[in-house]
Amino acid sequence: MDNQRLMTWGIFVILAWMTYQAWMMDYAKPPAPAVVATPAAELAPQDDSIDLPPLADDAIAIENSEETVPGLASEDATPTVAAAPVINVRTDVFSLQISTAGGTLQQASLLKYPVAKDRPDELMELLSPRQETLGLIQSGLRAADGAAEANHLTMFSAAANDYTLRDGVDELVVPLSWADESGVRVLKTFTFKRGSYEIGLTQKITNGSSIDWRGTAYTRVQRRNKKNERSMFNVDTYSFDGPVIYNGEKAEKYKHDKLIESGPVTITATNGWMADIQHHFLSAVVPPQATRQRLSIAVKGGVSTATIIGDAEIVAPGDRKTFSEQLFVGPKLQKQLEKITPSLKLTVDYGWLTIISQPLFWLLSKVHNLVGNWGLAIIFVTIMIKMAFYKLTQASGRSMAKMRNLQPRMKALQDRYKDDRPALSQAMMELYKREKVNPAAGCLPILIQMPFFLAFYWVLLESVEMRQAPFALWITDLSVRDPFFVLPIIMGAAMLFQQKLNPAPTDPVQAKVMSIMPIMFTGMFAFFPAGLVLYWVTNTLLSIAQQWRINQVVELEAKKNKA
Repeated sequence: MDNQRLMTWGIFVILAWMTYQAWMMDYAKPPAPAVVATPAAELAPQDDSIDLPPLADDAIAIENSEETVPGLASEDATPTVAAAPVINVRTDVFSLQISTAGGTLQQASLLKYPVAKDRPDELMELLSPRQETLGLIQSGLRAADGAAEANHLTMFSAAANDYTLRDGVDELVVPLSWADESGVRVLKTFTFKRGSYEIGLTQKITNGSSIDWRGTAYTRVQRRNKKNERSMFNVDTYSFDGPVIYNGEKAEKYKHDKLIESGPVTITATNGWMADIQHHFLSAVVPPQATRQRLSIAVKGGVSTATIIGDAEIVAPGDRKTFSEQLFVGPKLQKQLEKITPSLKLTVDYGWLTIISQPLFWLLSKVHNLVGNWGLAIIFVTIMIKMAFYKLTQASGRSMAKMRNLQPRMKALQDRYKDDRPALSQAMMELYKREKVNPAAGCLPILIQMPFFLAFYWVLLESVEMRQAPFALWITDLSVRDPFFVLPIIMGAAMLFQQKLNPAPTDPVQAKVMSIMPIMFTGMFAFFPAGLVLYWVTNTLLSIAQQWRINQVVELEAKKNKA
């Protein structure tokens, strides 16, 4: 097998795979949802205008409603309820707004994550009350038998309108309270920690009435998911944007258009969670582990609603019950995600190459901790990978060096048997056997490099740690293309020089194809993340150095044998 021809086919396989990935994200049919049905009657909402999840377990589809938090803008009509007061919260990592209507998280801006490097004052906004960028996290208590409940439209009261995490303080607590005439009281508390995008949510109910209170807590994430225009210049193009449900075993992504076609999805899971992701960021709800929850997703009016609700609990008169959940609103920082639950880092979608990408990211992180620069980390990890496969590539390099020395004799055989292809093949095989040369020896290293290349691609594309990470000079963001195409040009020149070290193809057609490969690779890599091109440039330069050294050794050995 010709080594250069394999490389040609390899790049076409990579391009075909990337095209397939893009097609799957647009047109693939989602897996059939596991709908759990148990015989029970649905509890009707107290107010028909409020579409709350049913309390009892059932197989009735949970329909999404378009009601908004009081005071939020509506596409079709102005709100019919007066605007609710807003609580402003500011920590060291984000600025938030909590509506007193239901204690809804209705706005969240990330202070350390601008939209673009050239727009430092325009912050990433994950939650928003505006309809065009709608994002809400609503929560409440669902009660049975017409009992008092504090749902996501109930008006709460707060002791202050502004809360700020002060210097030297590691935790900020924001309490909201509500009380019913029957004696039922609810204290909803949000807890924020310094340096963390995790938000603790507790809903404590005290039953001061004379009868049992039966109900449970629910939380839902509403979001209008955007559609990215497909473009090689937009890295968001190839990242999933929408709701995700983890059923305790695997995470399933659900596209808006597929949910509209198939209808709402409902599953029951233990150790599950739900999230809505957008490339490097997510809004997630994680219930207490080892508890059974019913999770559902529906889409209506262009807005997805992911709801999670637990089993009913009974609170006797004079007793109290606290329902707790962990929220996460921020970048997909894997260390923080793992602290909540290890499975939450599955929102960092490396695809089928996770088995390589995860260790690769771990190694990159460790090296980055030492060198403090992600570009240098990529270079050092590339060197480490090259060293790990040194013996394997050395055997391949020796075979190619011997093939290179055999070029004059191979050319002579071609001239002798130019009109007899079978005889030429037989003569070539005899020459390889006599000189102990294996033309297929160069294939294996390339086949091994391909998964690492693709795994590196997804690490750079999906890992928020790489987002806007500078390297040096003009490379200010390793997750986007080189703005001046310097690295791709260096890579093309290095590939051209590398070809001079390897045996030239014997077939004229292959020779022409190989001559344009550096140009083709340069054009393709021009739009890849700069970090990926940096990896490939480093790998190519190391391969050149190794092959040059091997060629020198093989030539010396050949001269000694002749002597």
